[in-house]
Amino acid sequence: MNNKKTIVMTGGGTGGHLVIIEAIKEHLPYEDLIYIGSKNGQDKKWFENDGDFRNRYFLNTTGVVNKNVFSKFISLLKIALATKKAIKILKKNNVGVVFSVGGYSSAPAGFAAKVLKIPLIIHEQNAFIGRVNQTLLPYAKYFISSYIEDSPIKAYPTKDEFFQKQRTRRDINCIIFLGGSQGALAINELALKIAPQLKERDIKIIHQAGENNIDFVTKEYQKLGIDAKVFGFTDKLSSHMNEADLAISRSGASTLWELGANALPTIFIPYPHAAGNHQYHNAKFFLDKEMSWIMPQDKIDIDKIISILDEDLSYKSIKLMGIVEKYASVKIADLLKEENKS
Repeated sequence: MNNKKTIVMTGGGTGGHLVIIEAIKEHLPYEDLIYIGSKNGQDKKWFENDGDFRNRYFLNTTGVVNKNVFSKFISLLKIALATKKAIKILKKNNVGVVFSVGGYSSAPAGFAAKVLKIPLIIHEQNAFIGRVNQTLLPYAKYFISSYIEDSPIKAYPTKDEFFQKQRTRRDINCIIFLGGSQGALAINELALKIAPQLKERDIKIIHQAGENNIDFVTKEYQKLGIDAKVFGFTDKLSSHMNEADLAISRSGASTLWELGANALPTIFIPYPHAAGNHQYHNAKFFLDKEMSWIMPQDKIDIDKIISILDEDLSYKSIKLMGIVEKYASVKIADLLKEENKS
């Protein structure tokens, strides 16, 4: 009889959560892994055919944040029903530990771990703790955060490729605009607005405009006589970051720490409607350590951006190298293996 215990990885909804699971499972090649997520969000797109997991379960859950009373009730009912299913899944798979990255996808397995008294380890990506993670925090054996001083592992799981291409920036010869794979209208508009001034300075442009905006943004650059590198989703983000000397970006947690790992100074324009305004709090963590700039979306200052183009970026770039720990994924993977044995 095979008594090998199983590690359950859960959570998601958005790529910012799922990239954490992606980074950590790379260091668990000999463990028995199961994924529990949601039918909704991006979970299925990421992991439906991922052979690293022995089984993948996608439950019928939806988010609760920013919903009206009736929709919240329906979402909570779905989570309750999905929790019953998660309990059955955990019972039949000899689970030794549940690792959660938060988001509504994580609620059923997180609550199931509490009911069955299975060790729960949570990783919180953002400076502002998400609703599900806040609820499950008292039941977690370990709560890991890059922003909390007493976190057992004070580091953010980032793929090695962002460190491998790390370099110190000084002068600005290339700017990257990052709005995520879906794009960000405010960042797209800003990029096109300041593009003529960047052209005058002979500064190259790399622009993540979003999958649905590539054609429009490319044509607008062509009208300006600018040969910009425009893309949506990419698996070469670390290479694009490395080419750049300055970023103008949203401040979702994964992007923020990838930029940090690459030592790329950034002007953050937080998404103003993020739950708990967490993108602002993420960026402020870097701002308070003099490693970045923040511009609220409704207060974008083009003159300030142009003045930054003349700054020596080496101070911020070198400071970034010291804030991001390289082996976070390995440390968390080792913790999961240790808990799975006990």
